[in-house]
Amino acid sequence: MHHRTHTGLPLRVRPFAVYEVPSMPSFDISSEIDMVELRNAVDQANKEITNRFDFKGSDARVEQGEKLLTLFADDDFKLDQVFDVLVGKFAKRGIDVRSVERGDAQKISGNKMKQELKLKVGIESESAKKIVRILKDSKLKVQGSIQGEEVRVTGAKRDVLQEAIALLRKQVTDIPLQFGNFRD
Repeated sequence: MHHRTHTGLPLRVRPFAVYEVPSMPSFDISSEIDMVELRNAVDQANKEITNRFDFKGSDARVEQGEKLLTLFADDDFKLDQVFDVLVGKFAKRGIDVRSVERGDAQKISGNKMKQELKLKVGIESESAKKIVRILKDSKLKVQGSIQGEEVRVTGAKRDVLQEAIALLRKQVTDIPLQFGNFRD
């Protein structure tokens, strides 16, 4: 027997029903820097350098660019001191020193030196591939997928996701990782 509408025409049945696929527990791995805290760390470092007796009369400072910090000083020794002051401020502000890549010191003019610190924001593709490989080799029942500058990890059970986090914390030591966006 055909179902008919009030007009007498057969009722249309949709060929494809949309079913809600139960989503698996997941989380995202990112590598971010709190830019407000970074700005504060740079400001505090510059304030300390300005007030320090051993920097009197020198043009030592830290400048912040888009994804870059530039250190300026009179010589290699002072450049290292500027870096140490900055790293000290990083520690107080919860900024991981692994999120900066220290370039080579360069002579600018006369005895002036500069050094660039590249900010590592987001997970670069090499690191992302490494994370996915670690998860695959671990034999844990989780999947890692690269999504832009983040890696999404999905698994059937929450505790497997916790194991994955513990594993990555142990094995990925070159960049700071944050784990967030937990979904059940």
